[in-house]
Amino acid sequence: MTLADKLAEERRARLAAERLLELKQTELRAANEKLSKHALNLSRRIDETRAEVAHVRDENLKFRTDLDVANEKVELAERRLWHSIQTIRDGFAFFNSDGLLIGANAAYLAAFEGIEEVKPGISYGRIAEILIDEGIVNPDPMTAVEWLGMMLARRHDPKPPPLVLRLWDDTYFRVLEQPGYDGDRVVTSLNITDTVRYEEELKAARYRAEAANRAKSAFLANMSHEIRTPMNGVVGMAELLAETTLTEDQRLYAETIRNSGEALLVIINDVLDYSKIEADKLQLHPEPFDLERSIHDVAMLLQPSVRDKDIRLLVDYDIFLPTRLVGDPGRIRQILTNLAGNAVKFTEKGHVVIRVTGRNDNRTCTIHIAVEDTGIGIPADQIEHIFGEFNQVESEMNRQFEGTGLGLAITHRLIDMMGGTPWVESTEGQGSCFGFHVTLPVASAVEADPASLPQRLKHAMIVDDMPVNRQILERRLAQLGVRVTSCASGHEALAQMDESVDIVLSDHHMPGMDGVVLAETMRAEGWDNTPFVMMSSNPHFDKDQPGRNCVQAVLQKPVSRRDLLQVLSIEAAQEVNAPCADCPAALLRPGGTPCIQMRRQACATNGPPIFGDGCDSPSRPAPVPPLARRMRVLAAEDNRTNQLLFEKMVKDLDIELTFAGNGAEAVEKFASFAPDIVFMDISMPGMDGKEATCRIRALEAQAGTGAHVPIVAVTAHAMEGDARSILDAGLDEYLTKPLRKAQILDRIAGSCPADARAPIAAFEPRTPKARAAL
Repeated sequence: MTLADKLAEERRARLAAERLLELKQTELRAANEKLSKHALNLSRRIDETRAEVAHVRDENLKFRTDLDVANEKVELAERRLWHSIQTIRDGFAFFNSDGLLIGANAAYLAAFEGIEEVKPGISYGRIAEILIDEGIVNPDPMTAVEWLGMMLARRHDPKPPPLVLRLWDDTYFRVLEQPGYDGDRVVTSLNITDTVRYEEELKAARYRAEAANRAKSAFLANMSHEIRTPMNGVVGMAELLAETTLTEDQRLYAETIRNSGEALLVIINDVLDYSKIEADKLQLHPEPFDLERSIHDVAMLLQPSVRDKDIRLLVDYDIFLPTRLVGDPGRIRQILTNLAGNAVKFTEKGHVVIRVTGRNDNRTCTIHIAVEDTGIGIPADQIEHIFGEFNQVESEMNRQFEGTGLGLAITHRLIDMMGGTPWVESTEGQGSCFGFHVTLPVASAVEADPASLPQRLKHAMIVDDMPVNRQILERRLAQLGVRVTSCASGHEALAQMDESVDIVLSDHHMPGMDGVVLAETMRAEGWDNTPFVMMSSNPHFDKDQPGRNCVQAVLQKPVSRRDLLQVLSIEAAQEVNAPCADCPAALLRPGGTPCIQMRRQACATNGPPIFGDGCDSPSRPAPVPPLARRMRVLAAEDNRTNQLLFEKMVKDLDIELTFAGNGAEAVEKFASFAPDIVFMDISMPGMDGKEATCRIRALEAQAGTGAHVPIVAVTAHAMEGDARSILDAGLDEYLTKPLRKAQILDRIAGSCPADARAPIAAFEPRTPKARAAL
């Protein structure tokens, strides 16, 4: 090979080596770049990992710090909680699900008085055994075995009831057990020794208070009895004295004695009622009653005071309201007496109106009763306190009026007990209006239709000088479809009289021309066939009064709705040609001769009750044969004054009267005297009235005849519950002293048997069936 070839080959080889070197360098550079990138990534990852490790290291450090702080707080809270538990008087103990004691505070362990066995790890059952064995607990009234069994049963009760433990030193603990998580149980023992002792003190105080209340009730009952017994003689004798022939001064003295006695009885009743209210012993006794009749009874009771003061007492009862309701008639009359009595007492001129309105839904009736007066009124700043206890309006105008200040307080409480609401409106110097509303059930008895009037009665004339009285009658008659002409005087009535007037209703006492003169003048002017009805507050207005023969009927004021409708509704089917002088024949007879006497009593010889048929009525009972025996009356009374009073009250009756001085004597005379009625005093020496009545009822039962003689309790006891205990002893009725003559006469006349002659001419003997219904 030539040198050139060798050189060329070497050159080619060098070039190839250079190219290979360049290629390898290129590959090396690529590898270095790749390695560099990888190293860079690896370095970055290392840095990130280092940062993460540092963060985790920091977080772990922080967590450890927080955990240490939390542990410290928990330990501090536990120490504080346990310190608190240790310092309180109540015991705490913790048991696990196996019933082993985990821990207990010093108050819990103190009951065991240092017994070393009682410590964490002791069982619930063993603790109960120690309590019994060491005499720590007084298990009374249980035995030790019973008590231990009860405690072991509580261990398995998921909700054990609270338990009161009495320790040996009369310390009391209330044990509460509360199940916890996973079967654990927390036991708390609360020291209730002070509470138990306080309750015992309260029981002792309550017993003493009840004993004092019983003593007070007994004192009040005895006081009531002791006062009413002599008051029976005072009021009764004054009433009898007033019926005798007296001079004006003597009559004034007798009336003063009677009125003072009645006033004293009102005070006694107020004090007794207030004592019942204070002791929460006042009770209501609902029964069917006639509300309108009760209102008119109150009005009649107040009539003497009304006549003495020359004012008018009026009753305005809504004609479409029912009268038969269910309530306590005695308490309702008491409310009305308080309200109307106050109105009369504080009214010197004008009138007092008892106004009754309401709403009826057939089953119940909401009654609104208002008592309006034209009296002295009440200052505005004292109205809110008028129903308070012992409150009376203090002013120059009313210092002349007496009273306990309890009447309105008692009234307020009675209305509240009935579910009603009282109210009052007043203007000083012009008058007051006291009222209340109450909802009462309607009695089941069907009442007569009040709107039943003769078709011929279309036009009535009312004559009265008082506008309020005319308004009441106008409204009543207008509701019945009757046209009304109102006149304020007799002269005005004569001027407006014409043929269309079917009846005239006139007041008795009017200025200028009174009712009697008006009736005489009308008859003299030829108005003979127009019935004339006199409305009078004078109970003695009878046939002996001048001009009485010009009047067909007398209505006692205040006029009741029933009496008014009864007068207006009377018609007869046939003419009565010759009525007797005292026969109450029908008022509106078409073409007949009206009877000149129409009074609230029966014809003494052969007439039926008022508003009956004519003298020839076939329905009149046959007269009692003149040879019938006298009625026999037995009165058991140990007080000589009361015997004398009773004897004087019935002296005008056609009866046989005998007295018994005590209960034993009453039983003996019942067997020998065979009375038709017995008046039985309750408080008598030896055998009292209740025991005597029980023995009399036993005698009747032994006889086997079915006879039942009415026995009327006559007593000075007037406390709540006295009536029930007396009636439960077998007595039929209950009369409280002081007695009223009218009450005694009514009971005697109403109990007259069919085989005896009537003790009072105005009463017919009762049939055996009617008597047995007493």
